[in-house]
Amino acid sequence: MFLENTVNQEEQFGWIEVICGSMFSGKTEELIRRLKRAQFAKQKVEIFKPEIDTRYDEDKVVSHDSNVIQSTPVPAAANIPLLADGCDVVGIDEAQFFDQEIVKVCNDLANKGVRVIIAGLDMDFKGNPFGPMPALMATAEYVTKVHAVCTRTGNLAHYSYRKAKSEDLVLLGETDEYEPLSRAAYYKAMTKEKVKKMNVNEPEEISPKK
Repeated sequence: MFLENTVNQEEQFGWIEVICGSMFSGKTEELIRRLKRAQFAKQKVEIFKPEIDTRYDEDKVVSHDSNVIQSTPVPAAANIPLLADGCDVVGIDEAQFFDQEIVKVCNDLANKGVRVIIAGLDMDFKGNPFGPMPALMATAEYVTKVHAVCTRTGNLAHYSYRKAKSEDLVLLGETDEYEPLSRAAYYKAMTKEKVKKMNVNEPEEISPKK
């Protein structure tokens, strides 16, 4: 279990916490939990999310089970420092949709004494590291990897399998477009897809030599 760091007033530095995992693993739920605890402690908290994430609400961070916290949508990571001035805690959701600038932004905030809590998908639908998440995980003091439950095996799931046919890297969606799968289930599903896409050509007949 993650426990909040004890703030040392003599050391004017913050830290970075990364919450990562697949879709439906509870990343946003855990982000909201930590942020609400900070709000309850009367700390000054600001929450940000990428402007493109409008699945549930344009101005709020909403978990899959409808837990909600007010947020500020921003078009780019560079907007965050301007809006986070004077904060004790900064929360950032859907970090994978930001560009690499988000890594510098988070580290600059932490160096100024801010506690930064950031959540995002660690892998895209192809099973590759997603955007700035690897660099964020490398520079963070704390990394929490949460898991969903595989819809096909019941085991822990950490892959986000895309059921929709789109090949776009960014595709907002829910259960109609994605499902969480374990390694074994994901491998089987991707293998089936590859077989379907293969074009098996009949070998040309070789005419006999005269």
